[in-house]
Amino acid sequence: MTKTALRAVRLIQIQHLIYRNPLGITVHELAELCGTGLRTIQRDLLILQTELNFPIVKKGFDRYGLPDGYFLPPISLSLYEAVGLFLAARLVIRQTDERNPHIESALERLCSILPLSVAKQLQQGIHYLSNKKANPEYLRTFEKAAIAWSTRRCLEFKYRSLKSNKTKEWTIAPYFIEITGTSYSTYVLGKVIKGEREGIITFKLDRMSEVRLLEDSFDIPDGLKLDELLSSSWGVMWGEETAVRLRFSPQVTRRVKESIWHPSQVIEDLPDGGCIMTVRVGSMLEMTPWIRGWGVDVEVLEPKELREQFKGWAKELDRIYNG
Repeated sequence: MTKTALRAVRLIQIQHLIYRNPLGITVHELAELCGTGLRTIQRDLLILQTELNFPIVKKGFDRYGLPDGYFLPPISLSLYEAVGLFLAARLVIRQTDERNPHIESALERLCSILPLSVAKQLQQGIHYLSNKKANPEYLRTFEKAAIAWSTRRCLEFKYRSLKSNKTKEWTIAPYFIEITGTSYSTYVLGKVIKGEREGIITFKLDRMSEVRLLEDSFDIPDGLKLDELLSSSWGVMWGEETAVRLRFSPQVTRRVKESIWHPSQVIEDLPDGGCIMTVRVGSMLEMTPWIRGWGVDVEVLEPKELREQFKGWAKELDRIYNG
C-alpha cells in the first residue's frame, strides 16, 4: 500500500475513533491505536481540520473531540438493512405521542435510501407525525438529553412524578434513552448524582422541566449492562422481581403463544385448551394495562395483591354497567 493510501486509511480511522469517544481522545491514545508516532497524528489532525473540514475541538487540556450537536457521518445500507430500518421507524411512529422534528428529519433522510414504493409508505407516517401538536419545552428537553447522553455530561432538572403534586430537583448522569409503547413516551435512565433517591432511576422526558446541561462529565461503569437491567421490566421500570401468573381462556391461547411478551415467560398448557403464563417482572404498573386489555379472557392468579386489585375493578365495572 502506498504512503498516500496508508494516510487515507489512517484519517478514516482517526475520524472513527473521535466519533467513538464523545469525551475526547488524546494524541497519545490516537498514536497508540493507529500504530504510528505523535507527530504523524498531529499532522493528520491538522489535515482533517484544514483540508477536510472535520470539526475537531479541544475537550479539556489535551483531548480532541467533536462539537456538541455535530452531524453523524453518512452511511450506506443494503436493501434489507433499509427495510429493517423502515420497520423500526414504523414502531417509532406508532409509539410516540409527541411531535419531534428531529425524528421527522431522520425519517425523511431514511426515505431517500428506500425503494420508492416503501418510501411513500414511510412518508405517510412522517405526515402523521408532523400533524401532532408541537411541544417546544419537550423538544428542548429531548435535545439536552440527547447531547448529555452522547457526550457523557450530567443533567440538572426539575421533575414532578405522576403520583406527586410536588416538583423536585434532580441531577443525574444519563446512562440510556429509551422509548416504550406501553406509555407512548421517551425516558432517560440515569444514575442519581443529587436527589431524594439513589441508584439508577427512570425519568419521563415530558415530566422534566428547567433542564440544564452541566459541564460535569461521567463514565458508565464497566460491566453495567443496561439491557440486562431492563430485562425484568415490562417497559422501562424495574425493581425487585415479582412472579405474575395469568390464566388465559382457550379463545385467546393461540394468540398468547404466538409472541414472546417477556424474556422470562413460561407457558403451561391446560386440559381445556387454555394456558397459564408466568412472568417475573420488576414492576407491575406497566404490565397492568396489558393484562386489562385481554378483558374476560384472562384471570390473574398471582400475586394476591394484583388479583385483589382486579377483583375490585370487576366490582366497579359491574356497578358502572349494571348499577
